[in-house]
Order: sequence, then C-alpha cells, then structure tokens
Amino acid sequence: MITKLNLSTKPFRNRTTPYLLSLLLLAVAVSGAILCFSQLNENNKLNEIAAGQVDQMEEEVKRLKGEGEKVQQQLSPEQRQLLVASHKLVANKSFGWSRLFADLESVLPGSVSASRIAVENVYKDGDRVKAELEFGVLSRDYTAVMSMIGNMNNSGLFQADLRGQDLQKNERMTYSEYTLHLIYTPAYGNSVAPASDVAQTGQGGAQ
Repeated sequence: MITKLNLSTKPFRNRTTPYLLSLLLLAVAVSGAILCFSQLNENNKLNEIAAGQVDQMEEEVKRLKGEGEKVQQQLSPEQRQLLVASHKLVANKSFGWSRLFADLESVLPGSVSASRIAVENVYKDGDRVKAELEFGVLSRDYTAVMSMIGNMNNSGLFQADLRGQDLQKNERMTYSEYTLHLIYTPAYGNSVAPASDVAQTGQGGAQ
C-alpha cells in the first residue's frame, strides 16, 4: 500500500536554523559591544594621560616663570636695562621694515606725502611684533589728511592719532606738516626685513 504525503497539510519545518541565526546575531552584537567598551576604555586612558601631561607642562611653565621673576629681581638696574635693550634688538630683527613702507604707501593719498619717520619703540605684544612711530606728512589738503587717518585706522594695520599741525610757507606754496603717532601691527606672514631696511628707519625723508 502506497501512502502519499500531503505537504500542504504538513509543511516542512526547520526548527534549528532560526536558533542558529539568533545565536550568530547575538554573538556579533556581544563582540561589537566588547570592542566598543574596549575602545572607550582606551580613549579614557589616553585622555587621562594627555590631561596629566598638560598639568605637568602648566606646572613647569609656572616654575620657570617664578624662576624668571626671581632672576629679574636679582638684576641690577643696569642689567635690567641691558635685558630690555636685548629684547628690543630681537624685536627689531624680526620686524619687516620693507613691509611697513609698502603699507604706508598703500594708505597715502596722492595729495599727501611723507616727510619723516621716527621709530620710538619696537616691542612684542604676545606673538605679534609692533612698532610705535612718529610719522610726519606734508599736504595742503586738510581733508585728505583726515581721510588718510581714517583709512589707517580702518586698515587693521595702523592706529593713528594726529598730534600736531605746523604751517609751512615757501616762495611757491603754503602747506602744513602734520605729525601723527602710529602704532603699526604687521599682518601675519610678513617676511623679516634685511639689515639695509632697518638702517633706513631713522629720521629720514620720503616724498
């Protein structure tokens, strides 16, 4: 007697495969969680090491600063003056005088000409080198001089104040010499000036 199997009433069921897939997915999830936890612990250790190094560097900076202050207190007035002069010398060597002259030309109107430049001080303000200048200009047009001062203060390179006006006369014309106090801050990336440029920073004339 032959018995026929009716698959529609008794379908084939594989009970093992779903459990195997579930176990595989669970294993992958557990492995991923362990990996993430391990990476998190490693990052925390690196952060702790970095924080410790920062604290050590801050302590070292404080120690060196304190030692520097002690050394300065032990210096004689002559030695302090020598230290200040050496700092100014370093600032002068790192100052771009050629760039200064180019920046001045860029803000001078056609009716205004430079008459003299006197360097009063060169110093460092943080990581920026700055210069205090006495700047003289000649012009018959007061409005043009005021416009020039406005352009300087808006340039981001100069802080300009008018300090004096001196009326000048000769056989051909009447004009005024204006004296300005400038604080010049070169833009980042300016090159160091050659020594020949530094020699020109005394009281020289430029028309």
